[in-house]
Amino acid sequence: MNAAIAIVLIVVALIAGGFLGIFVAKRLIEKKSQLTQESLQKIVVKAQNQAKEAILLAHEQIARDKEKFERQVTIQQDELKGEREQARQDKLFIKQKEEAIEKKEILIAKKEETLTQKIEQNDELKSQLKEREEERKVQFREKLDNLEKQYQERTDKIAIKEQEISTAHEKMIEAIERAANLTQSEAKQRLLQAMEEEAKKESGKILRELQEETLATAEMKAREIIATTIQRGGVEYASELSISTVTLPNDEMKGRIIGREGRNIRALEQATGIDFVVDDTPEAIVLSGFDPVRREIAKLTLEKLISDGRIHPTRIEETVEKMRKEIDIKIKEAGEAAVYELGIFGLHPEIVKTLGRLKYRTSYGQNQLSHSIEVAKFAAQIGAELGADVTVCKLGALLHDLGKALDYEIEGTHIQIGVDLCKKYNISEKVIHCIAAHHFDIEMESVEAVIVQIADAISGARPGARRESFGHYVKRLEQLESIAGSYKGVDKCFAVQAGREVRIIVKPSEVDDAAAMFLAKEVAKQIETEMQYPGHIKVNVIREYRTTEIAK
Repeated sequence: MNAAIAIVLIVVALIAGGFLGIFVAKRLIEKKSQLTQESLQKIVVKAQNQAKEAILLAHEQIARDKEKFERQVTIQQDELKGEREQARQDKLFIKQKEEAIEKKEILIAKKEETLTQKIEQNDELKSQLKEREEERKVQFREKLDNLEKQYQERTDKIAIKEQEISTAHEKMIEAIERAANLTQSEAKQRLLQAMEEEAKKESGKILRELQEETLATAEMKAREIIATTIQRGGVEYASELSISTVTLPNDEMKGRIIGREGRNIRALEQATGIDFVVDDTPEAIVLSGFDPVRREIAKLTLEKLISDGRIHPTRIEETVEKMRKEIDIKIKEAGEAAVYELGIFGLHPEIVKTLGRLKYRTSYGQNQLSHSIEVAKFAAQIGAELGADVTVCKLGALLHDLGKALDYEIEGTHIQIGVDLCKKYNISEKVIHCIAAHHFDIEMESVEAVIVQIADAISGARPGARRESFGHYVKRLEQLESIAGSYKGVDKCFAVQAGREVRIIVKPSEVDDAAAMFLAKEVAKQIETEMQYPGHIKVNVIREYRTTEIAK
């Protein structure tokens, strides 16, 4: 019984121990599971936190990338917009250029047509001239044959008269011996005296007739040579004007050329000495000035500024200086082209360069380089007809007005300046004599000098070659600038507005404001005293102080 109870108790204890073990194990498992869940929850929370941080960082990076991308897009859009605007402007510029080219092509076509007509007319004139030359040669040969025939007839008559005189002499001797009872020697002496007087009278008469015919023939031949020379050398002549026109791409460009408060156009006028006339003329600006060199520099400067697009005072001064250098190159090329056209070689480079300056020098509206080339051609043709030294004629005629290229800078007449320059560079004495004598300053000692003077007169006297009023106008403008430039402290002076205004730019370090006012009054007073002019002349004194620094 006790054993059974013990067994039961043991069994119960075992069962209770089993249940307790199970319960303890379950509790341990639950506790361990709880710890695992808490660890997992912590890991999840930690992972969630890290994920949130990563998401925040990703959002920030995305925001930064988006902002950077948007900036790049904005920049590209701006660049694209600028490129589109530039393309639009380029397209507009190309269209304007195409229109300008089309206009120029039309003008060129018209000029080609005109040139073709002139060539045809020239060929016709050459043909007519050739026919006239042939006719004149035939007429001259006929006249020469007639003169020879007349001379032979007169020679025969003289021989007959001599025979008659001889017969009369014999008869006279017989008569004298019979009637006068003279000795033979006395009769012979008287007869010889009578024959001598008769022969003198007859020969004088014949000589006078031959002299008159020779003079008439020589005058006719001289007229023929001069007429032929003028016909061969006759060219169309265009007088030099005192204005130039610059074509603009559009009327908006006028505002850019004028600049804010007129600063650009003032800078242009002060730097070039040329008056820029901006009026209602569509797409054009007129440049007015008597000096062709200044006017050409101003024209090239304005065209360069328009094509470049940058127009401001500093750029204007730089461009003017650059164009001056280009004009110097053109002057040299003009001299070389002139000597090449005439086939003259071996001249000193300074002579050629000085000759090229005549391209921008006029006399009574006649371009001096064109005039010199024309005179050289005339002189060569006349010299060839008369058998003179053609080389001396041509070179003397080409250089006869060489001094006019320097008479603005050197004291003396253009003849003396030209002679001195030619002596300096070893030009031959014969050529120098042609230069010195072409205005009758010295006596002509060679036929070449006479030919140069005649050729100069032919070129200057052709209808339309010169305009006297233009020469007086230029001299008046030169005198204006000479008076203004004679005062101390004057840096530059320009006669503008067709001589109605003289602009004087003074050195600010030497002339103050009060002295500038006094200078204007003095110049105006001297102009009133020494010059004759229509209307009024405005004296404008400009005093401008500039300070320049360079940022390094």
